[in-house]
Amino acid sequence: MRKTTFAVVAASLIACSGKGSGSSTTPKDPNARATYGSFGFDEAGMNRSVAAGDDFYEFANGVWAKKTEIPADRSNFGMFAVLDDLSQQRTREIVEAAAKIAGNKVGDLYTSFLDEKTVEAKGMTPLVPWLDKIKAIKTPQDLARVMVEVNRAGLANVPFAGYIGQDDKQPDQYIAQMAQSGLGLPDRDYYLADDEQLKSVRAAYVAYLEQLFTLTQQTDAKARVAAVVAFETELAKGQWTRIESRDSTKTYNKWQRADFEKNAPGFEWGAFFAAAGTEKQPAFLVAQPSAFTAMAKLIAATPIAVLRDYLMLHTIDGAAPALSQAFVDASFNFHDKTLSGTPENEPRWKRAVGLVTGVMGEAVGEQYVAKYFPPAAKAEADKLVKNVIAAMDQRLSNLAWMAPETRTAARAKLAAFTAKIGFPDKWRDYSSLSIVRDDLFGNTIRASEFEWRRQLAHLGQPIDRGEWGMTPMTINAYANPVLNEIVFPAAILQPPFFDPNADAAVNYGGIGAVIGHEISHHFDDQGRKYDKTGALKDWWTEQDIKQFEALTAQLVKQYDAYEALPGKKVQGSLTLGENIADLAGMTVAYDAYRMSLGGKEAPVIDGFTGDQRFYLGWAQVWRRNYRPENLAQRLMTDPHSPSIQRVWVVRNLDAWYNAFAPKATEKLALPPEQRVRIW
Repeated sequence: MRKTTFAVVAASLIACSGKGSGSSTTPKDPNARATYGSFGFDEAGMNRSVAAGDDFYEFANGVWAKKTEIPADRSNFGMFAVLDDLSQQRTREIVEAAAKIAGNKVGDLYTSFLDEKTVEAKGMTPLVPWLDKIKAIKTPQDLARVMVEVNRAGLANVPFAGYIGQDDKQPDQYIAQMAQSGLGLPDRDYYLADDEQLKSVRAAYVAYLEQLFTLTQQTDAKARVAAVVAFETELAKGQWTRIESRDSTKTYNKWQRADFEKNAPGFEWGAFFAAAGTEKQPAFLVAQPSAFTAMAKLIAATPIAVLRDYLMLHTIDGAAPALSQAFVDASFNFHDKTLSGTPENEPRWKRAVGLVTGVMGEAVGEQYVAKYFPPAAKAEADKLVKNVIAAMDQRLSNLAWMAPETRTAARAKLAAFTAKIGFPDKWRDYSSLSIVRDDLFGNTIRASEFEWRRQLAHLGQPIDRGEWGMTPMTINAYANPVLNEIVFPAAILQPPFFDPNADAAVNYGGIGAVIGHEISHHFDDQGRKYDKTGALKDWWTEQDIKQFEALTAQLVKQYDAYEALPGKKVQGSLTLGENIADLAGMTVAYDAYRMSLGGKEAPVIDGFTGDQRFYLGWAQVWRRNYRPENLAQRLMTDPHSPSIQRVWVVRNLDAWYNAFAPKATEKLALPPEQRVRIW
């Protein structure tokens, strides 16, 4: 049940922090109490035996981290997971009510997943026509066509991923876009790095693929799998690193239709685009040109039998969660237990909720919002966004290193922002999606095809500026540079991130910093390349860029030094955009908090000043424990730093030093000249 690759992709998607909002002037119910602690922060979770200046994460969260166990069905657990559990339970109530209504698509989809008896009775039967289709491949044209067909069905990850999005340099137009893909392991380095842990993962991957062939009664599994893994290893060698693929300038490459045969010969592009429904498109954006050249050459040089097996294994792997228990267990044991260290699979109802949310998220979201997101919550979040934008505008106005003309353009970009809060203005129409109550596998195929058609329909149409890339039940937020927008789903706007009964300082340190984080993504190392219309263009002076890159290089160096696991460090270049956003988010949220006080000093509460409560609010939202396997994978693939290091960004903020007075000898303390100051 893989996601269809032809999908609208919102740029700069982030797994960002939680939220809390509130204003010091907001009237409150005198009888209302904060969800966490006496003022919105859980003091019992602190480790006061550790100095704030030695490890601010441990100081704020150490007892919580020691006492909190990761549930058996999770690879990590923290405040995001707390809200995710709540969101899943609420969604479950909605879909179970829908399941009692005859012909309700949401209910029928949920029921089809819960109907284990029917799924088990069918076994691998639903997959057989797809395996037969792959086995019938005889020519390169067949290969290209079937590659698209299994991808359209959401079954297989293939080398050339496609999606429909805005043209970065002409953001008023949709264009078909393509990027490297096709690996069964999480990253190219899983195939190539000389690391003992990764060697163990590679061995487990081979065993898993052999198991998939055994489950589907294929012969000579060992030799055939070895050939497929060798093919994927060569595929990985030609692909760009994640750091290279972050560069929005280098990944903008417009190819005319004829350029594919010229630039990436050896692959049947005509058959591929015809099957994808994009054969009439005159131009495409290609993210990693040299990878396309290398992958096409490799495919041309690989025996068709190996390519059939490659597609077959990816198709079985993609289908496994919707098949009988033997397939479900095999998939879980590799993808979750081996790669992320998760001991147990989620209960079936959680996986069913996940399917419904992924397929018909806005149908559920409409009911979720009506029940759990009152207008007052949206109004309060809107107010906080305006406050943080005002603080960012003030920062831009006084930015000494930026040229006046760039500063003016930056403020104009900020003024043109769109902030989407809670839920979309218009809900998605699922009337053409066919759902059958006793056909889980078929439902996943039809849902993927529905999404494919929906995205293709964007081509040639005006930009849908109301479209959302997340459901209201999602515990997350994102910034989209080509729409010059920030987006905050309803479910993230809850304690400890946003608590209307909490102290304003905690809320500004939580939701305020996250709002600032998202806003600043439009001015980070990649977001800054987009102007107020969302167009990718040069609008900074060369001197501005030079000074900005000198500052961000300091941040890269700082994070490169952090060892998150023994022998494994944070990649400062991979996490740069998120680290810039954390630094900027905290900076402008603090300004907004101080502005909200109207020149007065905040009261001391439980011995903490307002400034101290602000920084504790930031630390609290990043409470998270990881399984070692999950953290190791994140260090290789995640553009975000681990939670501990995200909290440590405070060491660059002068106001944090004033609040906690760390000694110069303490581990996080930096002399003023070594603190990274960008905004």
